[in-house]
Amino acid sequence: MYKWLRYLLFLFPPESAHHFSMFLLNGITSTRIGRHVLRTIFTLEDPSLQRTFAGLVFKNCLGLAAGFDKNALYMQSLETLGFGFVEIGTVTPVAQSGNPKPRLFRLKKDEALINRMGFNNDGADIVCERLKKWKEKSAASGNTKLRIGGNIGKNKTTPNETAWQDYAICFEKLFPFVDFFVVNVSSPNTPGLRELQEKESLRKILTGLLELNKKQSGRKPLLLKISPDLSYEQLDDIIDLCMEIKMDGLIVSNTRVTREGLNTASDQLAKIGAGGLSGRPIRDKSTELIEYISSKTNGLLPTIGSGGIHSAADAKIKLNAGATLIQIWTGFIYEGPGLVKKILKTSSRV
Repeated sequence: MYKWLRYLLFLFPPESAHHFSMFLLNGITSTRIGRHVLRTIFTLEDPSLQRTFAGLVFKNCLGLAAGFDKNALYMQSLETLGFGFVEIGTVTPVAQSGNPKPRLFRLKKDEALINRMGFNNDGADIVCERLKKWKEKSAASGNTKLRIGGNIGKNKTTPNETAWQDYAICFEKLFPFVDFFVVNVSSPNTPGLRELQEKESLRKILTGLLELNKKQSGRKPLLLKISPDLSYEQLDDIIDLCMEIKMDGLIVSNTRVTREGLNTASDQLAKIGAGGLSGRPIRDKSTELIEYISSKTNGLLPTIGSGGIHSAADAKIKLNAGATLIQIWTGFIYEGPGLVKKILKTSSRV
């Protein structure tokens, strides 16, 4: 059934199709009967699916990566589809419109996407207000199992020298409303952002956040999302730093800027231009990095595997490589909501 819906959605620009489909889904899940029907079809509830990561218990291992619900608009819908956690954002201190449209492109032959969204979001204050309402509603209904991750970044106009301040602002504002944090210094779509992955720049941001975390009543896990385009020397520096300062884990990985081995015609790629590549083409690279990190740290630096998961088999490979949790995004677009249940059926046996 989803392949026919996908055919129709793919007739429209990707960003428009995304907003339209989620508008419809929000409409369905606004009613009790709608939520019941979708849960019956798509969710899998089983105590054996529970996973523990960084001291938090997740109802299952499968999450939705950042960028899908940037502004915490679809929490109820995504919970209804059976996800164990949702990573909202990237959130910046001040709202920003992101890069000019079009900025999201389908590579159908590769089952991939290229995006250069540019941290478009409504800003920390508005996102916090939505999360507050979601938490209150969830508590009132007794439905509090969905974990929320807050992916935080810097505004485009903030110089790298003072970027740590933006991360600190977002951390403090989001703290009451999320279960864990993800530091995003690896998006290729904000000029100069990836320079913050260099060891000393990263140290300033992360140690500042860790100090803020200590001052809170009940610290929350702090994760770093890394680029798949890092050299192994750069990756080793990040691993060493994370182990030294006792980070809670890594998300592996963000999108790629390289275009090798794609089936999409080179002239089409040239027309699309810059952006981060996600989907099937980055599956093997992200898995390779998970295996490397797991081996180098003897599993002491936990990972969330993200990148190219389009099937239950892909998910199993990520988990077997050493990931404790996994995330989907592009695979969700190409395969539909049924992918959640397919993955969970397999993950219960991993």
